[in-house]
Amino acid sequence: MSDSAPVAASDAGEPAERTGGKKSARPEKKRGLFARIALFVRQVVAELKKVVRPTRSELVTYTGVVLVFVVVVMAFVTLVDFGVGRATFWIFGG
Repeated sequence: MSDSAPVAASDAGEPAERTGGKKSARPEKKRGLFARIALFVRQVVAELKKVVRPTRSELVTYTGVVLVFVVVVMAFVTLVDFGVGRATFWIFGG
């Protein structure tokens, strides 16, 4: 659950006239270019800390699944290409 969910839930029952339709009482001032860049970098670092890296065995399993899938798709495309080529030669002559 996000940090803003409890706040949103608490404001859900209040009428719009009471809050004035605004989320906060103080006006939000515009940040400068470097402040926005710094905020973005901080948010990226925070998100990267949440990343869960796969174990070696999971990585080997995932790699095997991807390789098998690629081989199956290659075989399918090869068969379709061969079939379309044979049909073209049969229809238009070779």
